[in-house]
Amino acid sequence: MKWNLRWAAAKQNIWRPSELLPRFAEFGFTPSLSKVSALWSGVPVTVRLDDLDKMCAALNCTVGDLLEADPVERIAPSGEMGQPQERAVGDSGPGPRPMPRRGTGRPRSLPPN
Repeated sequence: MKWNLRWAAAKQNIWRPSELLPRFAEFGFTPSLSKVSALWSGVPVTVRLDDLDKMCAALNCTVGDLLEADPVERIAPSGEMGQPQERAVGDSGPGPRPMPRRGTGRPRSLPPN
């Protein structure tokens, strides 16, 4: 994903993270200046959906303006182009997926009150 907060802010004639604080406060989003600076300068690992909604309202934009899909390149299968295919941990490759084991036939105990 590409994070386009600076671009969305520039469309509203906002050029510094400190200029975002009053705009965000109008819509009930009150992060610290350091958090806004981090959002401004890099790609956040996580963003709460309600915070994203408030950012969009403050900047008069959509989620699609702040987040832009960045397609991932296809990983070559094993043997193609001489590189092994990367897989997730526990992935046993092509074939049927493992099924969960059945219980012992006894009913489950009730959860604590």
